[in-house]
Amino acid sequence: MKTAEGLKLLLLILLLISPRPAQAAEVRLLAAASLREVVDQLANGFARKNPGFRLVKTYGGTGSLARQLENGAPADIFISANVQWVAYLTKKGLLPAQGAVHLTWNTLVFAGSAGTKASSLPDLLKLERIAIGSPKSVPAGEYAMQALQKAGLDRPLAKKLVMARDVREALMYAERGEVDGALVYRTDALQAKKARILFTLPQDLYSRISYPMALTPAGVNNREARAFFRYLQGAEAKGVLAKYGFAAR
Repeated sequence: MKTAEGLKLLLLILLLISPRPAQAAEVRLLAAASLREVVDQLANGFARKNPGFRLVKTYGGTGSLARQLENGAPADIFISANVQWVAYLTKKGLLPAQGAVHLTWNTLVFAGSAGTKASSLPDLLKLERIAIGSPKSVPAGEYAMQALQKAGLDRPLAKKLVMARDVREALMYAERGEVDGALVYRTDALQAKKARILFTLPQDLYSRISYPMALTPAGVNNREARAFFRYLQGAEAKGVLAKYGFAAR
C-alpha cells in the first residue's frame, strides 16, 4: 500500500513540474463593421498557421467601438474606418502615440434595388427614404453627410434620411426594401444579395476613406496580438482585402 501511495505521489509531482505546451494568448479585436468578412477570413488563415490562436472579434460602427474602448472594454487591436477616431483615442491615451498604420481604402456608393431610379446624387431628391449610418458614430454616415453637404443636398434630404447603427444596418434596410436605397461603402454593397450599386459618389465630395489600425497598450504586450497585427500588413492580407473590393494600400 505504501509503495502504491508513494508511486501516486511521485506521478503527481512529475505532472506538476513537467513542462506544459504553451497556449496562445487570446487576442481581442475591435473592428469597423465593413471589415467583417475580411477579418474573419484572415483570422482563419492566421489560425491555420498558428494553432491555438483565438481571436475575439467585435464589429460595429467605429464611434461606438471607440466609446466601448474608452469605457474600459478589453482590446488588443483597434481598426477604424476613419483617422479621426484613432486620433481621438490616441489623445485619450488609449492608443500609443504614432502607433497607427494604414490598412486599406474604400469608396462610397448608393445601393438599392434594380427598380430604384437613381443614377446620381440629385436623383435622391425623388426618393422617399434613404438609409445612412449615423454620422455621430458611423464613419460611412459621416462621409455620406460630407458628400450631401458639399452637393447642397443635406437640407433638402434631411427628412428622408434613416439613421442606422452601422453601415451594415444601413445596407440591410435597403436589402429589405425598408428604404429606397442606402449610402454605403462599395465593399458592403458588393456583399448585398438583393441591392446593387446604382452609382458611385464623386470622390471630391468627401474625404478619402482610410482604415487605420493600431495596437492598444494591452496589445503591445501581447505577443500573439503583435504577430496578428504584422500579419494584417502582409501580402496575404492585401490579397484578401482586394478580393473583397478594398483598394490597394
